[in-house]
Amino acid sequence: MKDFFWISCLCLFIYSCANNTDNEDDQKTGTRKAAKTISRRDRSINSSNAYNDLFLDSAAMEKFISQKKIPDSIANRIRSFYNVRNYQFAWFSSDGLTEEARGFWNLHDYVTTYDKDSSLKDKALKKQMDALTTEDTLFVNANDKKIIRTELTLTEHFIKYILHNYEKGFVKRKEMERFVPAKKEDPLKLADSIINKKHKDNKYFEDVNSSYKALKLELAKYYTIAKNGGWQQINVTKKRLKKGMQSPQIVAIKKRLQITGDLPGNDSTTIFNDTLELAVKNFQQRHGYSATGIVSNSLIKEMNVPVEKRIEQILMNMDRMRWMVNQSEGNLIMVNIPEFELHAYEGNRKIFDMDVVVGKEGHNTTMFNGDLNQVIFSPYWNVPASIVEKEILPEMDKHPDYLSKQNMEITGKDEDGLPVIRQKPGDKNALGKVKFLFPNSFNIYFHDTPAKSLFKKDKRAYSHGCIRLRDPEKMAMYVLRDQPEWSREKIEDAMNSGNEKFVKVKDPIPVVITYYTAWVDDNGKLNFREDIYGHDKMLSEKMFL
Repeated sequence: MKDFFWISCLCLFIYSCANNTDNEDDQKTGTRKAAKTISRRDRSINSSNAYNDLFLDSAAMEKFISQKKIPDSIANRIRSFYNVRNYQFAWFSSDGLTEEARGFWNLHDYVTTYDKDSSLKDKALKKQMDALTTEDTLFVNANDKKIIRTELTLTEHFIKYILHNYEKGFVKRKEMERFVPAKKEDPLKLADSIINKKHKDNKYFEDVNSSYKALKLELAKYYTIAKNGGWQQINVTKKRLKKGMQSPQIVAIKKRLQITGDLPGNDSTTIFNDTLELAVKNFQQRHGYSATGIVSNSLIKEMNVPVEKRIEQILMNMDRMRWMVNQSEGNLIMVNIPEFELHAYEGNRKIFDMDVVVGKEGHNTTMFNGDLNQVIFSPYWNVPASIVEKEILPEMDKHPDYLSKQNMEITGKDEDGLPVIRQKPGDKNALGKVKFLFPNSFNIYFHDTPAKSLFKKDKRAYSHGCIRLRDPEKMAMYVLRDQPEWSREKIEDAMNSGNEKFVKVKDPIPVVITYYTAWVDDNGKLNFREDIYGHDKMLSEKMFL
C-alpha cells in the first residue's frame, strides 16, 4: 500500500511538471506570436529627427484599447503602429491636423458615403473631425484628452480601413505603419528603399494603386539620374531663345532635355532646330506652361531645379496618392489645385478635362470631398462679409453709385451692423450664369465667371477660394445628363433667363479636391507643378534631412 502511495505521488509530480512545462511553452509561443505582429519600438526617434512635434503617452493608448475593448487583432496593430513612431502623433501636430489626417479623412468620408463601410461609421468622430477640418488656426496640446481620443480613434479606423479595403498581402503591416512618415530621412536613401524593396509573395501596394505605381516608375528613373550626377545648371540670360537662333547656351539646354528624355538622340550643336522646339514644347506641357517652343528665363529656372528636389517632390506626391480615392463604377469629379484642372470620370474612364481658376494665396482652395447635389441657374451672389468689408465698402465710399453699377443690392444688416449685399443675376454677376453646389463647411463651390480672360493664363490662382469653370454649360450637361427633361436648349435658356432656378441632381456626384504637384498623366508623361500654397515646402521640412 505504501509503495502504491509513493508511486501515485511520483506520477502526480511528473504530470504536474509536464503540465507546467506545457503552460510555459504555450506562454512563450504566445509571446513569440505577439512579437511577430508588433514591431519593435524605434527609440532612435526623438524631437530633433521626428516627422512630427507631438508625442503620445503609451499608457493613454493602452487605456484607450482597454476602455473600448478593442480586439487583439486591431489592438496589436495599434501598438505596432505607435512603436514604429516611438509614440509620436500621426494625425495631429502642434498647429492642428496633419496633411495625412486630412487626406485620410477625405478618403474615410468617401468610403463611408459610397462604399457603405459600416465598420467605419462613427457619428462622434465625424462631428469632431468636421469641426477640426474647418479651423483656420488651431493649437494642439499633447495632453488634451479629446485630441488623444481623436488621434487614437483615427488610427483604429485607419487600420480597419486597410484591412477592409485591400486584399490580403497588398498592404503589408510594416508598410501600413509607414503610410504616415515617422522621421526625417535622406530622400535618396528613401527612394532606394522604395524602388528596391522585394516581397516574397510578389504583392505590392502599387498593384492596387495605379497612380502610385506610375510615379514609382518615374522615381526609379530620377533616382538613376541622381546617381549618375544629375544635370548641370544652365546660365539664365535675358534673351529668349527660339527656333532658328544660335547660341552656346543651346548646347546646355539640349543636354538637359536629353537627360530627362524630352529630347531624343545626342545632338550637341548650337542651333535651335525643329527637334529642340518639339522637346521644349514637351517640357513646357509637363510643367504647366503653354507649349510655345520658346525658352524663357522662367523655363530655364524650371530646368535648373536639382534632380534631388524633383525626387523629393515625387516622394511627397507618392505619399499623397496613398489617400487617392479608388474610382468606382459611378461618376467622379476631381480637381487638382496646382494643375488648375478639373477631370470628370465615369468609373475608370475619363469623360473630359476642364480648365479652372482656383483660390489665390491667402484665399486657398481647401482639399476636401463633397457631393455635387444641386445646380443653380442664373444665381444671385450673396457677397461674403469679408469681401463686403474689405472691398465693397471702400468702393461705396469712393463711388456712391457703385452698387447700382455692379447690379448689387442691400438686403439687410448682419449682427455686426455690416450691410448684407447680394448681386443680382446677369452679365456682371461674379458667379456667371450657373453654379454647382457640393455642400461643405468651407463654402466652396463651382461656378461660371464673366472674367473669361483668366483662362488664357498658365497659372490660374485668382479666386477667393471657389472654383471657376471655363465651360460651365458643359459641366451642367454632364451633371444633368441622366435627367432627360434638361436638354441643351433648356440649360441654355435657364442660364440666360435672369431668374434664379434651383435644380436637384438626381444622383449626387462625388467631388474630390486634391493637391498633386507631381503625377503621371494619361499619356504616360511625368508632370510637375508649382507648389502654389506652400504645402510641399512644409512637408519637405518634416520629411527630409
